[in-house]
Amino acid sequence: MDEYFFNVDSGYLEGLVRGFKAGILTRADYMNLTQCETLEDIKLHLQSTSYGTFLQNEPSPLAVSTIDDKMKELLVVEFRHMRSHSVRPLSQFLDYITYSYMIDNIVLLISGTLHGRPASELISNCHPLGSFEQMESVCIATTPADLYNAVLIDTPLAPFFQECISQQDLDEMNIEIIRNTLYKAYLEDFYRFCKEQGGATEDVMCGILQFEADRRAIIITINSFGTELSKDDRAKLYPRCGKLHPGGLARLARADDYDQVRAAAETFAEYRPLFEGVGTNPGDKTLEDKFFEQEVLMNVNAFMQQFQYGAFYAYLKLKEQEHRNIVWISECVSQRNRSKIENYVPIF
Repeated sequence: MDEYFFNVDSGYLEGLVRGFKAGILTRADYMNLTQCETLEDIKLHLQSTSYGTFLQNEPSPLAVSTIDDKMKELLVVEFRHMRSHSVRPLSQFLDYITYSYMIDNIVLLISGTLHGRPASELISNCHPLGSFEQMESVCIATTPADLYNAVLIDTPLAPFFQECISQQDLDEMNIEIIRNTLYKAYLEDFYRFCKEQGGATEDVMCGILQFEADRRAIIITINSFGTELSKDDRAKLYPRCGKLHPGGLARLARADDYDQVRAAAETFAEYRPLFEGVGTNPGDKTLEDKFFEQEVLMNVNAFMQQFQYGAFYAYLKLKEQEHRNIVWISECVSQRNRSKIENYVPIF
């Protein structure tokens, strides 16, 4: 019954995001980009796409970081336009999307401060979708308790931070634990919210978030090998809203090497193909590449259903992948390393 009333509040924005999606680069666009000889050539080709003249005021020589920053600015403008015209529960859904950027910004600020980088430089490197008023104060925190009481208590991340308070000093290991603990709480809460929406939003988003939860669990396990992180502490970082929960997570918690991680994941038909053909030799795809390809496929399929919020999430993730693709091709052109220029993930 809700779909009959969906267009009252969200029909315009759903039509808008589907229009934005039509501007995503195609395989033909990527083929043209890979033929470019200079960054100026890339700039000229992008002018013929939905990006338009977004680089026309940038002086030569053009830098890859400038292309990245300008693409990010365009996406932020689009997202904020949709957010400013939305009402609950869509506005709340869009806010949930920004929380992941907040987490990344906080971790970037803490890590950068540990390495003695100036706060002004760190702030400029933060993603604008994850900005909040107290960001600069993050740099003065020395313990998670300080970080929570002085900064995060007034942000939407406060409920996610409760489990991090027990960590002592902010060193490299604890920062990664804090990042993964925050993501665990965030994904589980976002999953609960999407579940409550029901209908097509639940169908689309719960599948995407389950995949994201399982991907994080697999990557956390692989990255923990050879570190001081114990198996018990590692298990506490696994999001418990994915398809691997509970049996698959239990097997991951006991894993001692990559082969055991693969064996645990391959008991689930959805993840078996992701480990096939993975290698470390030149030309081989990495596990990360396979995850990106699967993520793109799921986000493209999110547009197959109407009257649901998953399209907004999917569009943002597809644009992020597009940005990674363009930056990768631009770096290869800039460094004149054409042997790896085809190592991008096409979307359409």
